[in-house]
Amino acid sequence: MNQILSLIQSAIVFGTVILFGAMGEILTEKSGSLNLGVPGVMSLGAVGALIGGFFCERNIPDAGSAVCLLSALFAALILAGLGSLIYCFLTITLRANQNVTGLTLTIFGCGFASFFGGSLNKLAGGVGQISLPTTSLAFRATLPALSKTPVFSGLGWLAYAAIVMAVVMQWVFNRTRIGLNLRAVGENPATADAAGINVTKYRYLSGLIGGCISGLGGLFYTMDYIKGTWASDGGIEALGWLAVALVIFATWKPVRAIWCSYLFGLLSWLYFYLNGLSRASQELFKMLPYVVTILVLIVVSLRRQRENQPPASLGLPYFREDR
Repeated sequence: MNQILSLIQSAIVFGTVILFGAMGEILTEKSGSLNLGVPGVMSLGAVGALIGGFFCERNIPDAGSAVCLLSALFAALILAGLGSLIYCFLTITLRANQNVTGLTLTIFGCGFASFFGGSLNKLAGGVGQISLPTTSLAFRATLPALSKTPVFSGLGWLAYAAIVMAVVMQWVFNRTRIGLNLRAVGENPATADAAGINVTKYRYLSGLIGGCISGLGGLFYTMDYIKGTWASDGGIEALGWLAVALVIFATWKPVRAIWCSYLFGLLSWLYFYLNGLSRASQELFKMLPYVVTILVLIVVSLRRQRENQPPASLGLPYFREDR
């Protein structure tokens, strides 16, 4: 029983990292922009949180957990936002190819994070020496009402914030004028422009805000999942690609992304709780999230239900002169 509860808790924590990345990408894609730079943006958010927390704990001896938390959060959002802003400028203003720009952002973000994460390790005394206990504990603090509840007692407040954010995002998409305008921009930007909707503004804002949300996934990975340390093992990049796949799995619906991300987390950690597996069998189990995504993509494509399809103008630049 304890093993099952531990698996569920691991699935939720692991899935929350993916959920943040997927929510950010869903928001971006709703406007018609396909950002394949999610792994890079998440890496920027992760190293930004590390930088903010590290210098706060090192240079402010009497800094409380709230100050360290805000420093890490602010730095993570700034770096993730800057990375997303670069993507928006290149693809919206300069009309660069979205696929190439997104992949370039991933390479840049992961390289930037690896370099500065390693540099912080050296400043802390050597490889693997960095540790931010005050900042990490602030992010891993659970809700008092759930402190004695199995599974939930080990979840940080950001895990619940991700669920609330997904519900609010779904409500905005379906129940507000802003959401209606955003979906109109993603479906047919020319018609939206003719109706007086500022296509450029909506694409910029959705890309910037979506990037910041994805950056929270990197922050959660650094401060909650690996408890305020740094690992140059490519884990954030792998989870970023899972987040991109989850967007398809969740059919561009934030609320559906909640249970989908937890399912991804469960499938990703299942091999760890199955005894007697060989190394080859473990590698096969690690493929499960991707295999399930491919199967879902095939099913969605065959059924061709309009509500489960991506925005019609996804990945296509908008030229106002072509209207």
